[in-house]
Amino acid sequence: MPRLVLFGVIIVAAVIIYAVIDCLMSRANEVRSISKVSWMFTIVLIPVLGAVLWFLFGRPAAGPGPREPRRPSAPDDDPEFLRNLEVRRRQAQKEAELRAREAALRAKEEGRDKQNDDGKPGA
Repeated sequence: MPRLVLFGVIIVAAVIIYAVIDCLMSRANEVRSISKVSWMFTIVLIPVLGAVLWFLFGRPAAGPGPREPRRPSAPDDDPEFLRNLEVRRRQAQKEAELRAREAALRAKEEGRDKQNDDGKPGA
């Protein structure tokens, strides 16, 4: 019989300690019914009943709650990074086209200057 009582005391102490730690680790804005500090006092001052009440009425809901948005783990998973790559690619393509046009205009102007230097009338 004393072993059974000792086992019961250990179980009750474990439940109370777990309730206190669970209350401390939960976020204050997710605690239900009363404030987090009030739950701590309830668990400590009314040990068994306070722990049971915490698990029934105070513990945050286990369902999906407001969570922080998941951040991409790799650059190719980040849509903004991929969008930025596309913008850079387009800019580089436009710059290359612009350089090609400038080179063509320079070549055309040099051709006109050579015709004028030869004494032939320019067009």
